[in-house]
Amino acid sequence: MNGTPTIAFFPEASFGAALNCVGIARALKERGARPVFICHAGFSGVFAEYGFQEYHLPLAGAPVPETYWQDFISRHQPHFNLDPADQIETYVAPTWEAIVETAKQAEAPLFALLQRLRPDAVVLDNVVMFPAILRAGCPWVRVISCAETELPDPNVPPYLSGLPGDDRTQWQAFADRYNAAVGPVHARFNRFRSRHGLPPLDAGQFLEPSPWHNLLLAPSILRHDREVGLDPARFTFLEGCVRQEAPYNVPEFATGEGPLVYVSFGSLGALDTALIKRLIAVFAEFPARFLINVGAFREAYRAVPDNVILDQWFPQPSVVAKADLFIHHGGNNSFCEALYCGVPSLIMPYCWDGHDNARRAVETGTGRWLHRAHWTPEELAVAMRSALEDAKMRDRLAANAGRMVPANGVDLAAERIIAVARPSEKRALRQGWAPHSLSE
Repeated sequence: MNGTPTIAFFPEASFGAALNCVGIARALKERGARPVFICHAGFSGVFAEYGFQEYHLPLAGAPVPETYWQDFISRHQPHFNLDPADQIETYVAPTWEAIVETAKQAEAPLFALLQRLRPDAVVLDNVVMFPAILRAGCPWVRVISCAETELPDPNVPPYLSGLPGDDRTQWQAFADRYNAAVGPVHARFNRFRSRHGLPPLDAGQFLEPSPWHNLLLAPSILRHDREVGLDPARFTFLEGCVRQEAPYNVPEFATGEGPLVYVSFGSLGALDTALIKRLIAVFAEFPARFLINVGAFREAYRAVPDNVILDQWFPQPSVVAKADLFIHHGGNNSFCEALYCGVPSLIMPYCWDGHDNARRAVETGTGRWLHRAHWTPEELAVAMRSALEDAKMRDRLAANAGRMVPANGVDLAAERIIAVARPSEKRALRQGWAPHSLSE
């Protein structure tokens, strides 16, 4: 490759997407590319800490995304006790409202920044399209770091539904209810796209596949048998995309030995201190050691049992690799990290694709599911013990890890992005050619 290609990453304002992109950016840097990050002010310093240049996106009069989403999640916590279908009107539709509004606010400054940067390719890890990316005049790669259900197919359960793959009786009812609730904001989003010369998207869709390339994190053990196969020239399954972090030394526990259980509900899930306190009360009587990510809320916990250690941050992939069980919210990065390390999951989903991943964990025999609110101490203890003692699940997870680790999704992602950013393809684009039209 002649010259050093500049790859601009634009992840959504969440640590899952941000850190997923960091792993890919490292692999690109090793290949001689120049990765840079476009980020909101609330993520200032996150990417610089890993050695990457940051370009902050100014949003005049808009709240800082990290604080905004913390407040948003806090207001909607009661809705997370509802079933996925009942969250459509109370949480999912309001979330799309907020996401679309963010895209509108970002359009002008993002377009100006891309014109200044003139990257060789843009990597978008998000759930919504920003027209500025299509208007930037360079190739772009979509990273689908949510569950595979984000890409619709007649054989795949509806996105965010948590419905079973082998029973379609509720699929259509969920889809109808979803499209009715999300319809108004979807129509506004299509009008916004139209003003910037973009075609409308189908009902319920807020982001089209890239005509250049699309990277999916879903490993083969979780994939659905699609009716319409994904063209390998445009879609690559990465077998997960797990970044490397600094080695982690498990601290000494006052109680000594026992299985190691890691607990994390993500940066936003840490807001639910009431749930974590309920868990800790059960952990105190369970014969295991527990590491719990409590984010910025360490001061909310007073009496902590001897077999529990709390911290505001852990190098998660390194911790999961040493754990015997991972209790999490079903975020796709967390689930993929557990699978990559051969560790069983106990998923307690509260929203979004966590429901889909919890269902898929049970269907594929890679984890257990427990409702985040409706459980007794006895049920939690049984679920943990079952996951820890299931020898068949352990064997299945070990065999799967043996496939995921050598597949090296991070390096594969970097190779696909480098191919898109090749100077020859860039020249072809400027002449009006693209590998596939947006209508395909």
